This record gives sequence, structure tokens and C-alpha cells, in this order.
Amino acid sequence: MGRELAFSDTSLSLPWQVSTQFNRRSSSRRFLLLAYQSFGVVYGDLATSPIYVYTNSFLGRLNDHRDEETVLGVFSLIFWTFTLIPLIKYAIIVLGADDNGEGGPFALYSLLCRHAKISLLPNQQAVDEELSTYYRTGYIPQNSIYSPLKRFLENHRNLHTCLLVSVLFGACMVIGDGVLTPAISVLSSISGLQVKAEELLDGMFWLFVASSIITEKCEVVFISCIVLVSLFALQHKGTQRVAFLFAPIVFLWLTSIAVIGLYNTFYWNTRILYALSPHYIVKFFQSTGIDGWISLGGIVLSVTGTEAMFADLGHFNTASVRVAFLFVIYPCLMLQYMGQAAFLSKNISDVTYSFFESIPELVYWPVFVLSTLAAIVASQSVITATFSIVKQCHSLGCFPRVKIVHTSKWIRGQVYIPEINWILMVLCLAVTLGLRDTTAIGNAYGVAIVTVMFVTTLLMTLVIIFVWRKRVIFALFFLAFFGLIEAAYLSSSLVKIRQGGWVSFVLSSVFMVVMYVWHYGTCKKYLFDLQNKVPMKWILTLGPSLGIVRVPGIGLIYTQLVTDVPPIFSHFVTNLPAFHQVLVFVSIKSVPIPYVPPGERHLIGRIGPRMYKMYRCIIRYGYKDVQDDGDNFENQLISSIAKFIQMEALESSSERLVSSPEGRMVVVPATNTCGIDLVIGDSSESSCCSTFVTNGESTMLQSIEPLYEEQESTQSSNQRSVQFELSGQENINSEVNRRQVQFELHGLENTNSEVKEELEALLGAKQAGVAYIVGHSYVKAMKSSSFLKKIVIDYAYSFLRKNCRAPTAALNIPHTSLIEVGMIYYV
Repeated sequence: MGRELAFSDTSLSLPWQVSTQFNRRSSSRRFLLLAYQSFGVVYGDLATSPIYVYTNSFLGRLNDHRDEETVLGVFSLIFWTFTLIPLIKYAIIVLGADDNGEGGPFALYSLLCRHAKISLLPNQQAVDEELSTYYRTGYIPQNSIYSPLKRFLENHRNLHTCLLVSVLFGACMVIGDGVLTPAISVLSSISGLQVKAEELLDGMFWLFVASSIITEKCEVVFISCIVLVSLFALQHKGTQRVAFLFAPIVFLWLTSIAVIGLYNTFYWNTRILYALSPHYIVKFFQSTGIDGWISLGGIVLSVTGTEAMFADLGHFNTASVRVAFLFVIYPCLMLQYMGQAAFLSKNISDVTYSFFESIPELVYWPVFVLSTLAAIVASQSVITATFSIVKQCHSLGCFPRVKIVHTSKWIRGQVYIPEINWILMVLCLAVTLGLRDTTAIGNAYGVAIVTVMFVTTLLMTLVIIFVWRKRVIFALFFLAFFGLIEAAYLSSSLVKIRQGGWVSFVLSSVFMVVMYVWHYGTCKKYLFDLQNKVPMKWILTLGPSLGIVRVPGIGLIYTQLVTDVPPIFSHFVTNLPAFHQVLVFVSIKSVPIPYVPPGERHLIGRIGPRMYKMYRCIIRYGYKDVQDDGDNFENQLISSIAKFIQMEALESSSERLVSSPEGRMVVVPATNTCGIDLVIGDSSESSCCSTFVTNGESTMLQSIEPLYEEQESTQSSNQRSVQFELSGQENINSEVNRRQVQFELHGLENTNSEVKEELEALLGAKQAGVAYIVGHSYVKAMKSSSFLKKIVIDYAYSFLRKNCRAPTAALNIPHTSLIEVGMIYYV
């Protein structure tokens, strides 16, 4: 009986158990798939470092100490460096500081900005702090021990600037990696041809016919440049189309070098296992002295690509990245470094191409092909990460406007930036052709790597205090332990400034100047708008008509101000005889969070009384968000304003209203809960509506157009008019097809008459057409400004504004509905 009952209970719970087991298997498969895919996206650079680490370590003053004990010491340094920095610091500690799944220097900066008022973004509001609660973990009591530190950091604006400069400098070093990684990876892998130069001499004789002075190094550089040009030329295809090849290549590469490393360990010298003890590090520095310290600049190349574990975290999750590193990356690379050290301990004269010399003859060419493919994958990963960093800088107002193409419909972080791609290609070719040596490029590479790691250590110290709320002693221990290690490597890399290290500083300095000048000019322009804003008393004295003729239509006035009325509005009112019936001041701003939920994106408010029909719309985007454009943007904006009108009239929604100097503002949710439905229909079904204009022009302009055409009497003017219509017909037709949308209201029976009238006026204005009003600004320094400020504003900032994308192109504003008005900013 007991057995029957047990069987009966089991049979009843069997469907639940099957469902649970299925979900667990599905989750496990997805988790393993993410870990597998991370090989090609995250670990490409880290996996190719064994090609050049020993070469860059020994080719220098350490060359005079080449013996077995020195090789054991170098391997011991590599082992413990790899264990302490990638494993303990990044895989265990830093990956836990993700910004809701996002990583990188800006993710740490975003965390700090949400837990302390240190952001230098000019148009932040108190309501943004409520938005940040979606990403904030926990609550910091006001009487906490960290309050004095927090107040000290918040009250010193110079510290805010230093923190932002540090983040930008770290980001610039990552961009520098986008130049140096393809150069050193491809050049190192192609250099394997020189190991078999005698065998290839007959088959590659045609390369030597062009010039009698061509050397083997020139040949390798020439082939590397061809590979690099092909690599950058394929970037516009997007990472997604070729990503399926990345993971198998890197995984096969890792398993190959791991087997070769294990083979070399047992074939050449098993004594290399003793070097796992840190005692050999002490012996290494005792025997080599200052020469051993200088060699740290080459040993640090063993951790190249470690920052990608954190920077590319948004494509995966923390657990998958950790598992891939612990169970595949770490053991495979350690076996390769150990086997290569065992080979060098018995063949110390072959240090120039130690990796390729250590490959057994039987598998040399397959491994060489794999190394070339792995180098391409490593370069692709770093270039993609560079695009992501530039996009984040652009979103936070720290980089000039560039064209950003989203290459994936499913992964929002995968972007392509044409301007940056070609700049990287030119710089990468210049570095390859100019230095022609992996040692010199490695010196520059080492400076960039250690600098980024040191910036991450500083930011993590603040995160431990303000975000994790740990004791200060733990943060100081983290800073002292990892900071001293990275400072030792950085000091060694700085010694090699003349031997190529200067390249990294030049590259990062150029990008740093561009970022800081753009951010400085943008902030100064915002302060000018804030100081010269239009008083509300002046607008109220103009009356509901604003002293001009109000014509049908909606005018979207773009401004950076999130409060008050921008000074450019007074230029419109005083210089134009007519203005649109509905005016919306649109402010597109970035907030220090990765993604803004759709229900929290639009912040709508009213300017002046209801009869003025003036609104403010603040559209908030995170630094990883994709901005909406075109009709989708218009429709969402009109829908949000309509919801605001309804919510304003309901007392039940007053809890979500936020007071402002001009009135109340509301965060408009994504769903409509006010009882009135706003339906978007196809305008082709209601073409009989007389107030509907398909091309976005107002009825006033349409009434003027026939009169103007009748006055055109000469044949030449008629020809010009016909030519204009023919040349612009394609664009206008595409604009018409793209914008033929009409709104309909349902559920107005029990609605307040004022609300009903305002909603009908809003939709009627939308049907009459939407005009985009953008200020064409010229920024100049005041005559009383310093000489340095005049150079920065009048030359550097003006040059960047003239050569970056126009605001209309960045906002994807249709030209047929664009109005630009010039204005000079004296800052």
C-alpha cells in the first residue's frame, strides 16, 4: 500500500517535474551557449597574447640574462600576473560591479553618478534620480559612515572634473587599443612566415621581383597591411553576420595551443612546473635586477584583452563570462605559456619567434592558419568594443556627432561607426608601416593596457565605498594591492616611451583633446542658454497669440534646456510674423543609466496657461539606448502629449506629477490608463479630411502656394519650378509615404469639454503638419576671454562642429519640414 501511495504521489507530480527539468535543461543550454559564444567576442585578444609575450619580454636588456632560471622566473611572473589580475581582480571582483548587465569604464562612472551627485552632464533634473532607482541597489542611510566622504566628493567640483577626465582618458586608451591590437596581432601572426622563409622562398619569389631591396620584414608588413585593409573594409557588414565563425575559431585555437603546450612541457622540460611557486619571482629579480623590472613591460602583454571581459559584458552575462574564463581560457593559456617556457629553457637562442619555433613540425601550417584567423578575430573584437565606447561617449555628450549604424536587430550594443572605422584603419596602417616591429608596438600596447586597468582600479575603489557600501579599509586594500601591481607594470612600460610607448600617449592624447574640447564647448553653450533664457513674465505679457499669428500645425523647437524657454525662441517671435498653433519644446537628453524603460522615457509638461498651447517634452535615453526617429518619434511624441492632457485632468494621477518652474510635469507611461483611446490609422482611408496635409506643410503655406504659382508668369520661372518638382519628387513622395498617418480619438463622451477641445486641437494641428525648428548656432569666445579659451572655442570647438554631423542629420529630421535659424553664442 505504501508503495502504491508513493507511486501515486510521484505520478501526480510528474508533469511538474518534467516541466522543471525541461526549464533547467533549456536554461543550462542557453547558459552554455552564451559561454561558448563569448570565446569569439570577449576572449579573442586574450587568447592570441602567447604569440608575442615571450618575444617582447626577452628582446631588450633581459636578453643578456638568457638562461633556464630566467625563463622559469618569467613564466612564474606570467602565471601570477594572470592569476591575480584577470582571475581574481576581473573575473571575481570587477565583474560583480556591472551596471545592470553593462560593463566598462562608463558603466562604473554611471554607477557612481547615481549614488553620488558627481555627474557633469549639464541638463540633469531631480526627476532623473527617480528614474535611476530602477538601477540603484539598496538605500544609503544619511547617517552612514560614508556620508562625510560622499559630501566631500559632492562639494568639490574639481574632483568631479578629475573623475570625468580619468574616465575619458581610460576610454581614450581603449580606443588606442583599437589601433594597436589589430597591428600587433596581425603582424605577430604573419611573422610566422619568417620562420619558414627558406621553404617559402621559391613559392613566393614573385614578391621579391618588384624591388631588389625588399626584405622578409617588408614582405610580412606588406601582407599584414593587406589583411588589415580587408578587415576594416568588412566592418560595415556588422559583427553579427560573421560572429558564428568567431567562437569555433577561438575555441579550436585554444585547444590547439593547450595541447601543444602540454606536449612541449613533457617533451622539453618538466622542471618548469616548479616555476608555479612565487619563489622563482624573487630569484628572478635577484639575478636580473633593473633589467628584470624593465622586462615587466613585455610580461604585462600576457593580460591583453582582460578589460574586454568587463567592457563586452553587455552581450552576455556575468556567469557565462566567468565560466568560460575559469574552465577554458585560464587552463588553456597557462598550459601554452608553460609549454613555451619549457621549450625556451632548452632552446634559449630561438626567443625571437619563440611561439612558432615551439610548434611541432607536423602541425605547423594548420596552427599558423589558426593563428592568423585568431588574430583577425581578436582585432574584430577590439574594433567592435571601440565602436561601443565611442557610442557611449557620444551619448553622454563627450564626443562629436558621428553616424551610428546599428548592425543587429536583436543585440542593441552592436554598432558600426563609419568615420571611426576609417580613422582606425588609417592609424593602424600608419603604426604598422611606421614601426614595423612587434616589440615597438608591444611597448605602446603595454602602456595602454596598464593605464586602462589602473583607471578601472580607481573607479572600483569608489564603487566599493559608495555602491557596495563596504568598509573603507576594504576599498583601500583593493587600491593598494592591485594599484601597486599595476603601478609597477606601468612604471616599466613608461621607461620604454622612446622605444614605441609614445605612440599610445599620442593616440590617446588626440582623442582626449577631442572629447574634452567637445564636452567643454557643449557645457559652455548650455550655460549661455541657461543664463539668457526667456523670462516667463515676458511670454505671459504677449498673450495667448504670443503677439504673432498662430497658424495650424505643430512646431517642434529643439533645445538643450530642460527648464525655462531658450533664448532662440525670442529670435523666432521677434523675426517671424507667424508661428504654429501648437509649440513643443523638445529636449533630448542622456541620463547615466544603460537603458531607459519605455514607460519612463517621456517627461511632459506645460509652459504657461492652457490656452497658450505650449508644451515641453523631455525625452530621456540611456547610454546604450537606440534613439527613435522619423514618424515613430512624431507619433510617440503626440501620443505622450495627449496622455499628459488626460492625466493632468485626473486627480488620481496627481501622484505622478512633478512640480516645475513653469507648472507640472508628468512621466507618461507606455500604456494608456485614462479611458480615452488614441488610435493611429492609415490616412489613405480618410483622405476626404480637408485639414489633413500629407507633406507636413501647414494650411497657411498651402493657401499661399497657389497664389505664388499664379504670379509666376515668365517661362523661365515656370521651368525652374518644374525642375524643382522633378528633382525633389522622389524625396517628397518618400516623405509622403512615410508620414501618412492620422490619429483618431475614442471615448470622449464623458470627457471634460476643455480637455476634449485641447485634444482635438492637438490632433488637428498634427494633421496640418509638423515642422522641426532647430537653431544653427555659432559659438565664439568673448573678447575678455583668455588666450587659451579663445583657441579652444574659436578654433578647436568650431573645427569639430564644422566637420561633424549636423544636428539635423543626427536627429534624422526630414528636410522638407526643417526650419533653421542662426544664432551666435558668446561664451
